[in-house]
Amino acid sequence: MNKKILIGALSAALVLGLAVAIPLALRGEGTRHADQAAMLRAVPAAAKAELGGRGQPLEGALACESMEGASADRLLVRCTGQTAAKKPVHVFGAAMPSARREYYTILVDGRPLVKNAPCLGADCEDD
Repeated sequence: MNKKILIGALSAALVLGLAVAIPLALRGEGTRHADQAAMLRAVPAAAKAELGGRGQPLEGALACESMEGASADRLLVRCTGQTAAKKPVHVFGAAMPSARREYYTILVDGRPLVKNAPCLGADCEDD
């Protein structure tokens, strides 16, 4: 068999395989959190890791709650706490499983430290 034909056939198979595999991989299974309860459990640890990684360690645990308007299609979480330097911290998380989108914002002392990030802390290692 001619090497050019073999290389061409292998290249075509590789391209076709990638054309099928990439959309399947990008489609994913929704967001990182299956529901509102799962997001409420996950956001405090992820936000704590994000804040620590940005030089703003927390003094204690974040207190998190569901925001008004939260539903199965719109996961909404708000957390409050304080840094070790006694600055107020506000964390806002929104996830839309059907659109496979997540957004996180962290304010420290009223100023944005993170704005509309798609992930926080260790969750970003998967991206």
